[in-house]
Amino acid sequence: MEAFTIATGTMDYAQNVFIRVHTDAGFYGVGECAAFQFITGETQDTCLVLAREFARLWKGKDALDIPARLQQLHNFIAGNSTIKSAFDMALFDIAAKNAGLPLYQFLGGERREVETDITIGIAGPHAMALKALDFKASGAGILKVKLGKNAVEDVERIKQIREAVGSEIEIRIDANQGWSYEDAVFALQAMGPYNIEFCEQPMRTWYDDYLPQLMRHSPVKIMADESVYNHHDARKQINSGSCHYINIKLAKSSGIWEAKKIHDEAASKGIACMMGGMLESRIALSAKLHFVYACPNIKFYDMDTCMLGHLQDPCIGGATYNGYQLDIADDAGIGADASPDFLARCEKFIV
Repeated sequence: MEAFTIATGTMDYAQNVFIRVHTDAGFYGVGECAAFQFITGETQDTCLVLAREFARLWKGKDALDIPARLQQLHNFIAGNSTIKSAFDMALFDIAAKNAGLPLYQFLGGERREVETDITIGIAGPHAMALKALDFKASGAGILKVKLGKNAVEDVERIKQIREAVGSEIEIRIDANQGWSYEDAVFALQAMGPYNIEFCEQPMRTWYDDYLPQLMRHSPVKIMADESVYNHHDARKQINSGSCHYINIKLAKSSGIWEAKKIHDEAASKGIACMMGGMLESRIALSAKLHFVYACPNIKFYDMDTCMLGHLQDPCIGGATYNGYQLDIADDAGIGADASPDFLARCEKFIV
């Protein structure tokens, strides 16, 4: 990839793992995950090690019993939500293919308009303002701006971006846990005049107990990201008054099964959600789009990972971009697979 910087680190390559789970019915399910060690503590290597272990657990088992198959993974090892999400995705692909339905219909959803934001990585204020202008010229209606390195400079970044793009374009920000409580109060109050839609994860998760206080002082709404991995986290964040919104990512939640629980918990409390991601290709993006169609409480879409400097596209079929609008064909299952030519160049394991 082209280098991409957030508060917790810089990535110049995507650490993705692709799997196929074969069935005795003659078809297979696909799954993909993108390891992001700064957030989840997983790497491509740790994912590959566990993928082999998980595959052994599932040999000879019923692929349509999704809860039982996922519980096997949780019983084997705690955490490691990223690689678990790829296996979860493959199960849902199998189940939808077995039913002869696109995944969103299998999940009880229906099509709707989905417009993704586009993310600006951390750089100097002027460079970020120029990037914002480029995105506006390309038709972007929503900018997501990465912050969290320095609160004073972050305010200047937002000031210059807003002045560059004008008042009509939406701006949301993501501090990726980069601020202290004091910095968060300063930055969010200083950004109040710039019409910010919301701020994702302003502080480290160990400061979650400060979030209700921050909510009272911030003119900008707060979205929980790294503070919510599962529906129990969502329940605690919501009940403690710690967030206005929640960012759902398959790599955090261990996949679609748990992500739906987060969505439903938030929906029951009137807390809107966003569909986010790591650095997935269009394979996992396709699964995420199906999930969005099935989850009406997902109101915000941060689904630009394939547009953030990926220099290769390993996907055949799958979700497509029309500018910043997403769409997908009504093929059975997820509707995406990995290109044979791309896979021929990859390291491969069969269990």
